[in-house]
Amino acid sequence: MDYWKAHRTLKKARKLVRGSAESGYAELPTYLHMIRKANPGTLTRLEVDENQRFKYLFLAFGASINGFPYMRKVIVVDGTFLKEKYKGTLLTASAHDGNFQIFPIAFAVVDTENNKSWEWFFRQLSNVDDEGLAIISDRHKAIAKAIGKVYPMASRGVCTYHLYKNILQRFRGRDAFRLVKKAANAYRLTDFETAFEEIKTMNPSLHRYLEKADVQKWTRVHFPGERYNITTTNIDESMNKALSEARSLPNAGLLDAVRLMMTRWFSDRRNDAMSMKTTLTRGVEKLLEERVAYARTLTVQSIDLHQSQVTSKTSLHVVNLTEKTCSCRRFDLEKLPCAHAIAAAEASKGKTSTISQCHRYFLSNYLYNSYSTSVMPKDDAIPVQDAVKDKVCLPPVVHQPPGRPKKSRIKSVLEKAVEKKRPRKQHACSRCHLVGHNCKTCPSAI
Repeated sequence: MDYWKAHRTLKKARKLVRGSAESGYAELPTYLHMIRKANPGTLTRLEVDENQRFKYLFLAFGASINGFPYMRKVIVVDGTFLKEKYKGTLLTASAHDGNFQIFPIAFAVVDTENNKSWEWFFRQLSNVDDEGLAIISDRHKAIAKAIGKVYPMASRGVCTYHLYKNILQRFRGRDAFRLVKKAANAYRLTDFETAFEEIKTMNPSLHRYLEKADVQKWTRVHFPGERYNITTTNIDESMNKALSEARSLPNAGLLDAVRLMMTRWFSDRRNDAMSMKTTLTRGVEKLLEERVAYARTLTVQSIDLHQSQVTSKTSLHVVNLTEKTCSCRRFDLEKLPCAHAIAAAEASKGKTSTISQCHRYFLSNYLYNSYSTSVMPKDDAIPVQDAVKDKVCLPPVVHQPPGRPKKSRIKSVLEKAVEKKRPRKQHACSRCHLVGHNCKTCPSAI
């Protein structure tokens, strides 16, 4: 059997198992109707052109809409290509739950990433929530235009990972790249200005590029809204990876694969939240445990009823537990107590607990409420009205290039470098020989 005969055989077998790409479009009106019936509060929208050919599709499950009020108001949006016969692009919107897990909000299938498709997507998304949002994305111009029209009051940030990729492709020098990361992740204005001035001295063209990229969009310290610790679109990239196989399915099959993934995620995470015995989520507890070890090496001096001075060998910071602020600004931006705040809380001798200093979004009961609504499959026993059955959705007209369809994209320079990078060696403590700390912060020495 030659190559092309094997390829045609594979296509025929997939069509028998999955259904044809054409049937995937024809089934959409009925499928979306049945999903709405099975999941109250679900938002769907199917748009066709004057010839009844598919144009746009939007889906936001009622479970996601009910759970989003318990999320930090940071939405990450991204697009990825589909692999089926008629191609297209899958747009996604996600958030981060209080346990640092992906929380899917909405999905859309469009022809390509352009001004019209992104504006249409954000118009539908605005029905979910449109107040006090921070939206993180790559530097796609169409996304910026659409956000400006639909969410004029939202704060927009760009993904620092995509910014780093662009810098690696355009500029050389590891020292300059290190300084860019330092400037982007700085919590204090003085730390940012020091790193930014070093970049200007070392590479003026890179400095101009970063200024043009708008420091309000890619830096922590200048961001006008609340983005907490979310600086990249990694959560959407991870979800695209989770849906990698499903992106080869016809559209109705793709949506059901999304539904199945969300059914599993919501069920597992709801059960996990119920099993948590702590007030804070497991992820936050682990993060704070790492900070406690360092906090116990710090010296605390009370200033007044609300403020304390926290010092180490190299730094001095002022913590206000009433206003939940610290001069290091980590506490202010992440809404989780930094090591200085933990030290000040422990020095208060029970007057203030570390738990009370955490934002409510990180509480385990908030996590449970996020996933309290189940994502249900369609019920084939429910009759479908003739008006829904009679709706026509034809596949779009697309140009099929010759040869075998591509299933993967060309990897960037940064992605190739990460693949070749050796895993970082974990250094053990010289006192107890465990990893995660050194001899100065060793619990056995305290």
